[in-house]
Amino acid sequence: MRTHRAVVGTHVVCATALAMGVLAPHSPVAQAAPPPARAGHASPAALPPITPVPQSASGSPDGAAVTGRVLVVADDRTDAAARDRLVAELRAHGAERVDIVAPGAVPATPRGLLTVLLGPADRPDIVAALAGTAVPDRAEGYALSVRGSRRHGQVTLGGHDAAGQFYAVQTMRRLFQSEDGADIGNWRVAGAEISDFPAMALRGTVEGFYGLPWTHAERLDQMDFYGDVKANTYVYAPKDDPYHRGKWREPYPAAKLADLGELVRRATANHVRFTFAVSPGESICYSDPRDRGALKAKLAALHDLGTRAFSIPLDDISYTRWNCEGDRAAYGAPGRASAARAQADLLNDVQRDFVATHPGTEPLQTVPTEYGDLTDTAYKQTLRSTLDPAVVVMWTGTDVVPPRITTEEADRASALFGRKVFVWDNYPVNDFGNTSGRLLLAPYDKRESGLSRHLAGIVANPMNQPYASKVAVFGVADFTWNDAAYDASGNERRAMAYLAGDHRPSTEALLVLGDLQHMAPTFGGTPWQPQAPELTRRVARFWTDWDAGDRAVAVRELRTYAEAIRQAPTTVRGGRVQPGFTLDAAPWLDATTLWGEAMVRMLDALDARRTGADDTADRLLAESRALQQRAKAVRVVPARNTWGSVQPKVGDGVLNVFLAQADARMRR
Repeated sequence: MRTHRAVVGTHVVCATALAMGVLAPHSPVAQAAPPPARAGHASPAALPPITPVPQSASGSPDGAAVTGRVLVVADDRTDAAARDRLVAELRAHGAERVDIVAPGAVPATPRGLLTVLLGPADRPDIVAALAGTAVPDRAEGYALSVRGSRRHGQVTLGGHDAAGQFYAVQTMRRLFQSEDGADIGNWRVAGAEISDFPAMALRGTVEGFYGLPWTHAERLDQMDFYGDVKANTYVYAPKDDPYHRGKWREPYPAAKLADLGELVRRATANHVRFTFAVSPGESICYSDPRDRGALKAKLAALHDLGTRAFSIPLDDISYTRWNCEGDRAAYGAPGRASAARAQADLLNDVQRDFVATHPGTEPLQTVPTEYGDLTDTAYKQTLRSTLDPAVVVMWTGTDVVPPRITTEEADRASALFGRKVFVWDNYPVNDFGNTSGRLLLAPYDKRESGLSRHLAGIVANPMNQPYASKVAVFGVADFTWNDAAYDASGNERRAMAYLAGDHRPSTEALLVLGDLQHMAPTFGGTPWQPQAPELTRRVARFWTDWDAGDRAVAVRELRTYAEAIRQAPTTVRGGRVQPGFTLDAAPWLDATTLWGEAMVRMLDALDARRTGADDTADRLLAESRALQQRAKAVRVVPARNTWGSVQPKVGDGVLNVFLAQADARMRR
């Protein structure tokens, strides 16, 4: 359990909230407003980078100092999770005492104290404090204002709903600045006016990969991470959970059910919609009332734990055969249209007989058997004409792993299924053959700006390595919140900084490592993101300079980067990067150290040959070759992926090619 979840040492001065008055609503943020200023761009000296990038944000030189005692103005309409996180962040940034007071109990002139107003945006004190800051009339939206003077600082956090309050606190978390770079006790909150809301309704991940599922502790950590980045959806669908797929009729054992209950509670505390998926397609008899009853009983068990969102994926199954003769009698001979009729019959029954009869439950989700193309078929025609319009349909793009997703493709998919599709994005998942030996650390990219107007949402299918997956998921959260302002390269740096706790040397080391793990394969022969673009650029420059005769310069410049490669794993393991990441990446870090050292020795060998020190050159060349062999002998252990214990790939196609080319030059 993360320590910031607890409200430790909080002084409750008044627990009774005042009655709320009736107010005229604030003006919503205009949909046709000019493009929003990027966080940190409107006033670079005042507003730190914020991720996800807000819809509208401006900074000011006025900020609010974090005082030893802070007043938090909250009432019974204040979201408890938002309040708890706020108190924890204040205490982590210099407040020794945090008093929670009701709106009517605030001192008339709380001079010398930081005051933070937190609650619904229509609360009278928040209405007054947000004057001039637009409050979005959108689900999960919020307005934030930080204003200060020499005597008094005030932060106002008003949410359209409970999630909006929580997200306002998450944004405030990014506004803390150390006034002089000193230790705790010298913090301020940067001056800001922010109006913000998500562009997409559904944002997050689907744990839907093959191979070893995440552990319970890893999932709990993911829920906290999603809260940090304003992702609101987690679909529990691990292919290798037997009770999700093969044993779907059987109830979960008590210990597993207890874990799921804890996970649901952690998700709820982070305003994450825990979506429980059951995948019965391999064995279900669609027409059998007993199977339908078993399916609903499985859903009911999770509903009893607090789950309010459900999915029935019907992917990766055959529609050329039935699992029982009763389905042949009910739906006809096996085939596309009959499979769609059977699936729609089942899904409609669950939506109408289970979801609709459990108030507060979200519309049912499904993954159709045809989930990754834009071809109209009898299956899709039947599904769109018979499936209840409330059911949400997932789609992976133009292929299982698409090279891009455009607004035009999204519209075509939505037309095929008769509703806006919900994208199951198979990145950064690494459970298929072309990902063997790879961590996928390239930033989220190649998804067209404007997709928020054409989709129900996007969830990423992550890697078996949960902490390493945070790089891409950080981007998914940013893109789905504000796709109009998304910048992949800027997001990559912020993702690495998040993993590094904003420690700059560790961030730079992670960026070097990320470049060497930049390859994003498809199922075909052409990746949709290239391997090691930064190293590729530097190697090309090296050979240009070398062949032009500027050999000393060529060696000096590339050797600096080779040293960065060699040193990066040591820096990553230096204690500032999230420990889970260093465990996920351990084999790749081991191999990177060796490849980096091999590159340094090769460049030194080239330089020695250049100066006529042939004996030294030969020795260094032999050392580089030996290091390369050691790097090739490293194996991914433990093997979490379906591809098992293989050689971890590091900058392959670039780094090894450079070494081979340099080796050949040495022999001339």
